[in-house]
Amino acid sequence: MLFQSHAFMFGFLPLVLAGWLGLRLAKVPAKGLMLYLVGVSLYFYGSASLDFLALLAVLTIFNFLLGRRLHDHPGARLYWLGVAVNLGVLIHYKYSAFAVTNLNWALGGQWPVPATILPLAISFFTFQKIGYLTDIRRGHVPRYGFLEFGLFVWFFPQLMAGPIVRHSEMIPQLERLDRRRLAPDLAIGFTLFAVGLAKKIFIADSAALYADFVFDGGSGPAPRLIEAWIGAIAYALQIYFDFSGYTDMAIGLARLFGIRLPLNFFSPYQSTSIIEFWRRWHITLSRFLRDYLYVSLGGNRHGPGRRYANLMVVMLLGGLWHGASWTFVIWGGLHGAYLVLNHAWRALFPAAAAAVSRRASLAGWALTLLAVMVAWIPFRAADFDATLTLWRGMAGLNGLMLPGSLAGMLGGMAGGHAEFGAVFTPFVALAGRFPILMLPLGLVLAVAAPNPYRWMGRVEPALRFREAPASTLARLAAWRPNWLWAGLCLGVLVAVLLQNSPQVRFLYWQF
Repeated sequence: MLFQSHAFMFGFLPLVLAGWLGLRLAKVPAKGLMLYLVGVSLYFYGSASLDFLALLAVLTIFNFLLGRRLHDHPGARLYWLGVAVNLGVLIHYKYSAFAVTNLNWALGGQWPVPATILPLAISFFTFQKIGYLTDIRRGHVPRYGFLEFGLFVWFFPQLMAGPIVRHSEMIPQLERLDRRRLAPDLAIGFTLFAVGLAKKIFIADSAALYADFVFDGGSGPAPRLIEAWIGAIAYALQIYFDFSGYTDMAIGLARLFGIRLPLNFFSPYQSTSIIEFWRRWHITLSRFLRDYLYVSLGGNRHGPGRRYANLMVVMLLGGLWHGASWTFVIWGGLHGAYLVLNHAWRALFPAAAAAVSRRASLAGWALTLLAVMVAWIPFRAADFDATLTLWRGMAGLNGLMLPGSLAGMLGGMAGGHAEFGAVFTPFVALAGRFPILMLPLGLVLAVAAPNPYRWMGRVEPALRFREAPASTLARLAAWRPNWLWAGLCLGVLVAVLLQNSPQVRFLYWQF
């Protein structure tokens, strides 16, 4: 069930919320509320596949029992058994076909490639369980009951694509569910859900029309300069508003039930360095890789050479985590190289780096955004050859003019004026053409507008994030739980219904 689907918004969610409100009004204690959320979460996941639900349940029971055993008998063998089982399941479903294909290519073998179906969210809940076992080994986890642990793993808003939540962030909230104030949680939750829905439907799915056309070869085998950049910008906007939109919806849905999830996006395209980018993009994944992989490899404790090697290993594995393809490894390798260069620059020339960060933030922002967009090409491209073709197009090596197919497509959207549509249409808001309008609007929102968490900062929209408005204008525009903002949220939902666009899956559901 997609969050933006009619089945979810007008079937599942209203029924689940009605039941929740009934339980709260009946003053059901926290344990009863947890049991209810476990039931609806299992139904939500099971609606995709009962086989996947069985796998999730078995892994949850295994990790809970192993965690209990680790509490009583701490030791490396039990811990590594848990890590091996979790990673083994992930490798089987996600990487076995990739491994066999590469072995056949390298060794000239003819081993059959296993045909496995990737269980939904397996990458996310595998990391969550490994983090839990690691924290037990480090002595950071109290004893939890199975109900609390089960809801921590299965809670449907964050189950499919994060945020990757830690036990210490979520489980302590569960015992206070029956003491949460309903009205503020509902107001904040619906607002974040509406914001995320608007990002997904109006911007991400509109940008996808152009990204798919260019990346999937609709414009021919060799996209030229302008269309290559249209495709690169469109995909950069699609993945940003798709994933940040999902995260807003997930955090909003969790808040409807009185649970605050951690911040996961904080305007990453406004970063002025690649280090800052990774502090703002997919924040919960970045901190997982830092705390559970980078630190375990030695972090920065063994000199700069080892530190840079650790950074590169972490980013290569982070790329492979996103998908079983060499293009994802290339993406991770590019970001690893970016981070190594950024850290080396700061270490070797600290005074110059500080001066640049103070005086040349615009140049730093432009360079960072350019580097990120270049790296998105292998993340989206079908293979390495397609990556090189897009990179050549962005460099102008495939020619400068648009081919007739894309010019005709854009010209048709411009009302038949192909000579204008060939270049200007993607950046001009034409009446009634929302896909066209949303590209420049999305770019402005991504690089210049305040994010919703800053806009709602004084009501703590995400876990442990609270920020007072910095200026009089910000205070006047700040969100408040009143009828005006309720009406605007309702207007977004109505606009989504009127859009009547096809339901495009969230990009990160495939990971």
